[in-house]
Amino acid sequence: MRLAILASHPIQYQVPLFRELARRLDLMVFFAHRASHADQAEAGFGVGFEWDIDLLSGYEHRFLDNVSPQPGLDHFAGCDTPSIAEQLSQGRFDALLVMGWHLKSFWQGVWASKRARIPVMVRGDSHLDTPRSMLKRVAKSFIYPIALRVFDIALYVGIRSRQYWEHYGYPEDRLIFSPHCVDNAWFAQRATQGARQELRAQHGVGSDAKVVLFAGKLVPFKRPLDLISAAGALRGSLAGLTVLVAGSGALGEQMASAADATGVDLVHLGFCNQTMMPKAYAAADVLVLPSNGDETWGLVVNEALACGRPVIVSDACGCAPDLAADGLAGSMFPVGNVSLLAKAIADMMSSPPVASAIAEKASRYSIKAAADGVCRGLERVVLRRRIAG
Repeated sequence: MRLAILASHPIQYQVPLFRELARRLDLMVFFAHRASHADQAEAGFGVGFEWDIDLLSGYEHRFLDNVSPQPGLDHFAGCDTPSIAEQLSQGRFDALLVMGWHLKSFWQGVWASKRARIPVMVRGDSHLDTPRSMLKRVAKSFIYPIALRVFDIALYVGIRSRQYWEHYGYPEDRLIFSPHCVDNAWFAQRATQGARQELRAQHGVGSDAKVVLFAGKLVPFKRPLDLISAAGALRGSLAGLTVLVAGSGALGEQMASAADATGVDLVHLGFCNQTMMPKAYAAADVLVLPSNGDETWGLVVNEALACGRPVIVSDACGCAPDLAADGLAGSMFPVGNVSLLAKAIADMMSSPPVASAIAEKASRYSIKAAADGVCRGLERVVLRRRIAG
């Protein structure tokens, strides 16, 4: 079977899935945009950079000509790729998979596929708890039950993703689980005891210290200051607590000031490229993600689990029902409730999950499981097409 994928740009989380699919299928990935240093800075990282891992080998790909007068990833018209129509009509594809619908390029691919009678699958992480105005909610309640039916298969990435599709009346028999995931093996192989000791020694963190990690952009919706406040509340009861921050962004100085004011031991690594992240997870005892509902998933939680670390996640994060709510590999707390976050940290330090439970949770959200879902969707639309004649 021959599958086309239309993605915004090379993303470190998606590439391992593309490579796995390329081992199983005749695959072509089309990218709508070449991300620049400025794009990365504007995305909230606070600095321009290139990823320090290979994102382009192991699968066939092409960059489409982006004709947008203001090319970028932060607005609908920033990816305008009319050439996708010709690529799809000439490619003899059995289906197109679009990695979302928030860019003009994705819709260009959808309509081109419909004209060429190519089935369309979609994979994204939208959920109902993302903050939005009442006007937008009402508008979507009328438009989405019709508009979303343009997709022949919806690959949902988790519990809240499925609830989103069900809310808009999408047919249940067209929903297939393809979980959000990271390359678990890649992270596990690098999150070693030696990496833990090395990073702690570099930054003067004792081997007995209790280390809580925040990983991600230091932007308001991720609420990193909540972690500083929670750590401050624990100073009298949890000796040797250190907050480790792997990330950069607008709130960096505020975090440093808040830590100084509350006496929190803060180690700020700054922006960490991909090869650095397993060391950060290895050095930590638990990952905390305090984000609000704008966190449509939170793949750092997958990364932490892959590295054998438990997680504490706010109930507003998209991944919370899948990765933390059952208490097997972590815990969940009400977003913005600093006192309950502090309690969750204290409880986790005194009674962490067993390693086997963390590994089992990570394995369900794996590259293999995600690729299995894509392949099931492809098989289903191909079969339907054959039956329809």
